[in-house]
Amino acid sequence: MYVGLDIGTSMIKAALFDERGREIAERGQRARQLHAPLGWSEIDGEATWRAVCAVIGRLMEGRDPRALRGMGLTGVMLGAWLVDGRGDVLRPPILWNDARTQSLVDGLVAETPDLIAQIYGESGSTMQLGCTLPILAWLRRHEPEILDRAKWALPAKDYIRFRLTGEIATDESEGAMAPGSARDRTYSASQAARLGVSGLTHLLAPVRRGETLGGRVTRAAAEATGLPEGLPVAIGTGDTSACALGAGCYRAEQAASVLGTTCLNGVLLDAPAFGPVQGLLFILPGGLWMRTMVNVAGTTVLDWALATLCRDLAADPAPYDTMGALAAAAPAHAGGLVFVPYLSASGVIAPRIEPRARAGFMGLAPQHDRATMLRAIYEGIAHAIRDCYAQIGRPPSDIRLCGGGARSAFWSQIIADATGTVVAVPEGSQFGAKGAALCAATAIGDFADIREASAATSILHRRHEPDPRAASRFDEAHLRYRIAADAAMGPLTAMAGPPPRDGAARKPDRSHPGTD
Repeated sequence: MYVGLDIGTSMIKAALFDERGREIAERGQRARQLHAPLGWSEIDGEATWRAVCAVIGRLMEGRDPRALRGMGLTGVMLGAWLVDGRGDVLRPPILWNDARTQSLVDGLVAETPDLIAQIYGESGSTMQLGCTLPILAWLRRHEPEILDRAKWALPAKDYIRFRLTGEIATDESEGAMAPGSARDRTYSASQAARLGVSGLTHLLAPVRRGETLGGRVTRAAAEATGLPEGLPVAIGTGDTSACALGAGCYRAEQAASVLGTTCLNGVLLDAPAFGPVQGLLFILPGGLWMRTMVNVAGTTVLDWALATLCRDLAADPAPYDTMGALAAAAPAHAGGLVFVPYLSASGVIAPRIEPRARAGFMGLAPQHDRATMLRAIYEGIAHAIRDCYAQIGRPPSDIRLCGGGARSAFWSQIIADATGTVVAVPEGSQFGAKGAALCAATAIGDFADIREASAATSILHRRHEPDPRAASRFDEAHLRYRIAADAAMGPLTAMAGPPPRDGAARKPDRSHPGTD
């Protein structure tokens, strides 16, 4: 058996897999996020480690640890866990979705107007505010005493692997997204210079391939977790990369859509591709890249619908299933009603970048009822997925659909019809953890390489063929959707107010326990 550990923004999850890649068991526990100033996102580092130990302990209850062959890690990327020479966390870890660097980045762009384009030209990704290098630049300006004490600045999974093995390393996906070089699959001195942190690169962990061995479980970690001492632990990879591998994507031109809190859509490549300054280019183990576009809102649109349109379903034992049944009973294409799913305070980043874009219904008429509005919401996400793949510019041969939204056969079929592409839903639920486990299986030699591991353990649960009879109707509906989406990014953006700004940098709120 193999263990896969997934360090999420809000959840810590661990899962067991057999040699064929079948999910045997999974356990999870919420991560403890800290109360922080607006725009900041921090987590309790020591509480995260305790949660990891608890989750693994519950996963191994009643199981023989000697049956384990290896372990791999994945998790949220970027951010910074500042660690001193003794391995102690020096301040609350900063997460990927932290926006405190906004004013700093604005200042750099004012000095070098094409800075973001320069960074993209090497990394292949639009730099996020929570990337590691801009966070280091912010810390040097506002918390230099912390950096003076720091030995390492680690991403989440790499800190947890350090606690498990005592070894320091990171993977290629983190190096390239820091930002670094997508071509070289590692850090870049020129990127550090662009962001003014050339003197801080000694804090970055050595880059190694995700499907190689990163250490072995120490005696102390074995006692804390219930894992066997000496268990091999792979380097692992970032959450998106691990999810793609776990879902059975292992060759160029395959596509994966992760319909979770956000809706991430990507196509695998055997060489890095640089298009317009937009989207993200992830590094996958096995010499692969993944060009992605993201609709910021995914299943959150259903959360919103439940809270606003379907409050009467709050006591329903399966409210999301009931909402899906209501939507399925409504006419296809919602009687001309269109929902644009830009339901995020940060607007939209695909097919264009517009922080003021907002969600909304267009074409609402007196005859449209709640079921029709729900149908429009499901179809709106499907149209957004079609937009994302159009922006990538590489029509996928098929789409591996995973995430919470993939549980709905109704929604999966809509996506197949809207995109005109086969949608394959793999068996299982913890695909990030599975991708990490496959890194471990490859690292110990159970597979010749990670591509073989992903292919050999790929098991389909459902397959949805696009209905050719629906193609022309969906093309017409997509034209209506594009008109509505353009409106959401055009005159209607004035309703959303000015783009969000971080403003002046703020010190942490010391009145709350655990914020330092």
